Amino acid sequence: MSDHRPLRVGMLTPSSNTCLEPVTYGLLQGSGSPVTAHFARVPVTRIALDTGSDAQFGQEPMLAAARQLADAKADVLVWNGTSGSWLGIERDRALAEALTAETGISATTSTLALLDACAAYGVTRLGLALPYTRDVADAIVRTYAKEGIDCVLAEPFGEDDNEAFARIPAADVARQIECAATDGAQAVAVVCTNVHGALEAERLERSLNMPVFDSVTATLWRALDLAGAYPSWSGYGQLLRDGSLRARVQEVLGTLLRATGADRTTFRVDLPDHGLHVDLTAGEALRPGERSIRRDASLDQRRLNTVEWLEAERRPLIQPHFNAAPHPPQALVDVYGVRAQMLSPVESGDALTGWISVHSARERDWTPGDTRALATATANLSTLLPN
Repeated sequence: MSDHRPLRVGMLTPSSNTCLEPVTYGLLQGSGSPVTAHFARVPVTRIALDTGSDAQFGQEPMLAAARQLADAKADVLVWNGTSGSWLGIERDRALAEALTAETGISATTSTLALLDACAAYGVTRLGLALPYTRDVADAIVRTYAKEGIDCVLAEPFGEDDNEAFARIPAADVARQIECAATDGAQAVAVVCTNVHGALEAERLERSLNMPVFDSVTATLWRALDLAGAYPSWSGYGQLLRDGSLRARVQEVLGTLLRATGADRTTFRVDLPDHGLHVDLTAGEALRPGERSIRRDASLDQRRLNTVEWLEAERRPLIQPHFNAAPHPPQALVDVYGVRAQMLSPVESGDALTGWISVHSARERDWTPGDTRALATATANLSTLLPN
């Protein structure tokens, strides 16, 4: 980007969609951020499981629209539609790659953005609020299952006319979201960019005590992340306020997991403005088959022996075994099978704001490479925290 101009988000838009443009403009206006959105329409009028509907989502019309947005020097491109949710995630991944190959501009899609939101929040059981017919809804459930996400499906509205989706009252959408927030759901996704769920998210998150991922909001969020803007806006739900921070935490933890060959990495931090406190992890990366600790708030973390040691010493705690003090909580051993760990304090000013944990399911001698990786992760997470 040059000449200090606003960041430009280029959006490929279904032709019959009347929701996403005004909602996106509203989100941007309320944010106060120097971002503009620009739209090119692709013919889409009907959503069904047949060849006529599928043909609407071929690559060539998308590439033609992308070339138009490239003329406007967009900084990032998104297919602002959720067709990949029933046609398959591989379709959207291939589309994003093709858009970038055609224009040289980073690209994503609404469905990929929803999956990124689930990854940022560690969601493996997702409530679905959908306007579609039941067969399309069932196909979406199957698609998400292939990505490791079980779904709680609220009764869909049963529409197949794309223009009609935007005429569903927001109050009805809100009731559908509430119905999807059951049966162990960890978040709810409104999977359609022509449904008015974005402005309901903030209120519903407070009453449901879980994230609400509206497709329009998620698409804008991920587009801004790809462009390096990392939004942190209040008033529109958790994803625009905290999602970028959580996603970047996940990236650091995933890198640390791979570098150390550990079984689990976590980050705990007290950031009340972002809804984060140390008794629940801000992020977690896991080896396949390992049990998640992400939603376990059973312990007063600040009172643990190991955390009190971090508070006093303000340096990494390297434990190849647990034969010597400070001892971890017994639940870490008995419930989660941890036999060795590394902990590293993350400070803000003079305060111990949080800490990284690296867990091993076996006793092990942590190597200099492991401790260097921990130091790098600590430095990286420190730069993400507000001053």
